[in-house]
Amino acid sequence: MTPDAKPISITRGPGGEVEVAGVFDAFAGDILRRAGFLFEPSLSGHWIRLPFDMGRDWENEHATWAAEMLTAARYPVHLAPGLRRETGAANVPARPARPPVMTAQAPPGRRTAR
Repeated sequence: MTPDAKPISITRGPGGEVEVAGVFDAFAGDILRRAGFLFEPSLSGHWIRLPFDMGRDWENEHATWAAEMLTAARYPVHLAPGLRRETGAANVPARPARPPVMTAQAPPGRRTAR
């Protein structure tokens, strides 16, 4: 992509649908498909949107995921503020379940240097 390229825009349409607008190449299209977007044929090309009735949280999560992947691939992206996934304690990954680490200790009866 060139530095002066217009951003790929991910917004919520007037009917509540999450849709993508902008000019992009096949790789960006593959990223959007991977994020769950559908490519519907229309008279002016393709209408790129997320499936209907999946819930706002699901839509926000997939829109944010698509924006993060496109940004990582160095595409200019505009994600509407209402589509950002809320960051909070629910999205923090849990600590890995593993046993506590055993540290080396002096044998009993032996003094440790302090």
